[in-house]
Amino acid sequence: MPNLDLPILVVDDAKFSSTVVSRTLRNAGYRDVRVANNAPAALTLTEQRPVSVLIADWLMPEMDGLQLTDRVRQQDEQANHYTYVILLTARESVEALSEAFDRGVDDFIYKSDMSKQLISRVFAADRMADRQNTLLTANSLLVENNRELEASAIIDLETGLGNNHYARERLAKSLRQAEARGGASAYVLIGIRNWQALKRQHSAATMSELAVGVGRRLSHLIRPMDALCRVGDNQYAIVAHFTHGDHCTTAAFRRLFDGINHKAFKTTAGYISVEAGMALCKADVQHGTPGVQEVERTAVQGLVDAYETRRFTEVSPSISAGELSI
Repeated sequence: MPNLDLPILVVDDAKFSSTVVSRTLRNAGYRDVRVANNAPAALTLTEQRPVSVLIADWLMPEMDGLQLTDRVRQQDEQANHYTYVILLTARESVEALSEAFDRGVDDFIYKSDMSKQLISRVFAADRMADRQNTLLTANSLLVENNRELEASAIIDLETGLGNNHYARERLAKSLRQAEARGGASAYVLIGIRNWQALKRQHSAATMSELAVGVGRRLSHLIRPMDALCRVGDNQYAIVAHFTHGDHCTTAAFRRLFDGINHKAFKTTAGYISVEAGMALCKADVQHGTPGVQEVERTAVQGLVDAYETRRFTEVSPSISAGELSI
């Protein structure tokens, strides 16, 4: 059965089109349907009360449907919420649709078939949004439970991620695996270069939001089996194992570098951009198996170099450091 109390927002600069869509939804029994005539107004409404389904025209003045999707995803990230985004479009090229999916759009309805597709697509969107938000709520509860486990020495209580002790345990295990079975261990150290400057500008509560936001975004970008830890006030570490050492390169982690540096974080104090440096310390049996502390020292030095050169630095605990610009 459809959830007739599903919160839906319709966004279209053409009042006739938005009226048709909203009327069709209400005639189908949906009771919580709001309408905005432009993207900025839509963002104000979602700030006031999140929606489960956003139906927006692709082509709008000021801010188009893709730009609106970007902003909604930033709101979702800050609110730990998921909004299912459907764009109304007349564009049918594969390239355009591929770009939109890459930007976070969930579905499309062609305007020529809107009357036939709208209700069934919204019904499907309801199921997907409900599932995503249930998972987010469950994960949030798990994070809260982790924060309450003060006796545990492996959890960073602010973010719910593993702490420095846990990172060392995982790194030691990965190094042993590389020594016994081959492959390579990766220790990626990520530092927020402008953290101290941001602390002078923002409150402790805002900085806590930022720390959680950085951790949350990184957790979405790493591989499922990789370990993400917060190892310092402004530093995060990723411990990963590669079956084939040739695959352990900066290219394998580029999405993390881009994801942190190229998109601002939404907080209650507004959007905050960070400047992240990254160092990849690679260890494999070909160059001798190092210890945990040696890997950590090498990664820290690599991060210092990354801060100075503004490059993603690749280093080895047993050979000279090299740099790879990305």
